[in-house]
Amino acid sequence: MTSAAMIVTTDPALADDLLRLAAAAAVRADVAQSAAQARTGWYSRPLVLVGPDLAGDIAAEGLPRRPGVVLVTGPDAPPDVHRRALEAGAQDLAVLPAEEPWLIDALATAAEPPGRATTVCFRGARGGVGTSVLAATFALTAARAGLRTLLVDGDPAGGGLDLLLGIEDAEGARWPEFAERRGRLSPATLRDALPRLDDLAVLSWRQGMPVPVTEEGALTVLGAASKGFDLVVADVPKNADTLGSTLLRAADVGFLLVPYEIRPTVAASSLRDAPADLRLIATGPSPGGLTSEVLTQALELPLAGVLERDRRIPTALEEADIRRATRRGPVPALCGRLLKTLPFAQPQSEAA
Repeated sequence: MTSAAMIVTTDPALADDLLRLAAAAAVRADVAQSAAQARTGWYSRPLVLVGPDLAGDIAAEGLPRRPGVVLVTGPDAPPDVHRRALEAGAQDLAVLPAEEPWLIDALATAAEPPGRATTVCFRGARGGVGTSVLAATFALTAARAGLRTLLVDGDPAGGGLDLLLGIEDAEGARWPEFAERRGRLSPATLRDALPRLDDLAVLSWRQGMPVPVTEEGALTVLGAASKGFDLVVADVPKNADTLGSTLLRAADVGFLLVPYEIRPTVAASSLRDAPADLRLIATGPSPGGLTSEVLTQALELPLAGVLERDRRIPTALEEADIRRATRRGPVPALCGRLLKTLPFAQPQSEAA
């Protein structure tokens, strides 16, 4: 097993503590007892944990600055520990034992494969156009195709995607547990914490608890999701808050749902700021003279598809059986076509 972390220190107690944490994270770590020894693994190890005793030597050795360097110290940290961290080019400072859980997460994250998930956002030009149903159906379609998929509820006032999916009583973490999270989050920890519908992981809200999510909390979750899943699907409201705006900026592809109506079409013109790859989905029926061609010209967006009405879906939602209505019909057919246009790699389960 290739080492995911390198420990750089001559302090045997600190080295033993960090090796213990690596074992807790099921990660192999090597120990370098000099800056010269550290040079060998400086580029190849995703995570480098430096003791304060060798921070100055790291700087003197001329090792280049790189991400993933953490200065680790015990409770008796030297008074100039922050200066030493800067000398070593560390991006983080961890004090044991208080930050042991954070370090275990960092070690587990280092062992994960490089981030590769594609993030997709669905957003409606107004409410009631089927955005949440389409996002959920798209995520279910991707999971059934073998992609490790995460469905993210970006609308705290939307009633909850877990309720839409019929898993509101399932055990697992919701947004309140991650709302103010900072730093690293292990992809395995995120995957294991979330409720599921079959093979689909879902991050939604607790009923009656639409807590605000900080940008750092959102980025922490997205960072873990990028390494723990093949595809992240987000349902974002028209009036996006901090969470919604963060999801939109992180998205590789966005689908904007616009009905054949003049006012929502005009409103949609202000929703084109993110992501860069934004595509139009027209939603029917068309009661007037508006057509898909008119919408594409007015919004200057490429047409990804047309969302047709499926009379089975409202009944399925009332019966909490969305799986039945999302296996066949115009909505899952559209999702299958959309899925084929996305720039993602092979499912991780099929990767070499």
